[in-house]
Amino acid sequence: MTALIIVLLILLGVLLLLLEFLVIPGVTLAAIGGVLMIGGGIYLAYDHYGNTIGHITVLATIIFCGISLALALKSNTWNKIMLKAEVDSKVDKLEEEKVKPGDQGICISRLAPMGKIKVNKTVVEAKSTGAYIDEKSKVEVIGIMDKVVIVKPI
Repeated sequence: MTALIIVLLILLGVLLLLLEFLVIPGVTLAAIGGVLMIGGGIYLAYDHYGNTIGHITVLATIIFCGISLALALKSNTWNKIMLKAEVDSKVDKLEEEKVKPGDQGICISRLAPMGKIKVNKTVVEAKSTGAYIDEKSKVEVIGIMDKVVIVKPI
């Protein structure tokens, strides 16, 4: 009966560690429980059967963990739950010919401190110099830094 308990503890411990490595991100109770179960199984093997069987149990557990991890990574099981979406969108670039420092526009949304403005019939994302600027307020472009239009209230 003790041998069955040892085997079950080690099997459940390895299963929890595989779940931790391949499914659950971070260090969670699954990893802690898996390590404790494997440790408990090895402790029971040493305690009930002596050093020889304990050493064999440790060796068998290490081999079983390695084989289980290799099979889990090699199999197509994880392809079923894997994220396969591709991001093919791109960030809209500011056409620098359309918006220049000194141009004036109007706020389409509140700038707190980021928002949308309309300058030269073009709607762009803008950043205020620090003050909140209400919707429908007139603004002036004072610069463009890293494709972000910087404005101040008029």
